[in-house]
Amino acid sequence: MKRNLIYTTLALVLSMSYFHSVSAQEVAVTPDPSKLTGKAVEARPSPMAVATMKKGDAYVKVVYSQPHLKNRKMIGEKEPYGKVWRLGANEATEITLTEDITIGDTQLEAGTYSMFAIPEEGNWTIVFNSGLGQWGAYSYDESKDVARVEVPVKKAEKTFEAFTIWFSADGSSMNMAWGDTQVNVPIQVSA
Repeated sequence: MKRNLIYTTLALVLSMSYFHSVSAQEVAVTPDPSKLTGKAVEARPSPMAVATMKKGDAYVKVVYSQPHLKNRKMIGEKEPYGKVWRLGANEATEITLTEDITIGDTQLEAGTYSMFAIPEEGNWTIVFNSGLGQWGAYSYDESKDVARVEVPVKKAEKTFEAFTIWFSADGSSMNMAWGDTQVNVPIQVSA
């Protein structure tokens, strides 16, 4: 519990240091998540990272841990197809929304959710779940799912050594990549 509080506090401090005030027509996105490090974060084999986006009055923050390939094949092997994955390492990835947003074709209400993925070779199902404070996907409870969005897989333009989440510059997608696998989750903010 104390460790989760420390990591949550660290993630909040990191995200707030990159928060920018912008007009309603602009989109603010944090820099490359791999640059968000500090001594406490670097000590973890899979360091914490934060991806944020601000568009109008909506602020979206994703807190996750970045596992690294380390010469391994991950998606489809270490993280097998068809199984629920924590979408990173360590604690389950969490997303916080200050306004309702549309992800894919699904309306997601403002709040905080755990995020999981069910990777398949041609598509991933991104899962938003109301169970918070989870370690990995060990206590994942499908009955707490609030939304599921299926997105196609594409080949990344470069190889991502670390699992990485970022938002597109225009705020139209939340992107995830690891190795040469990438998925782009369409998002729409009513701003």
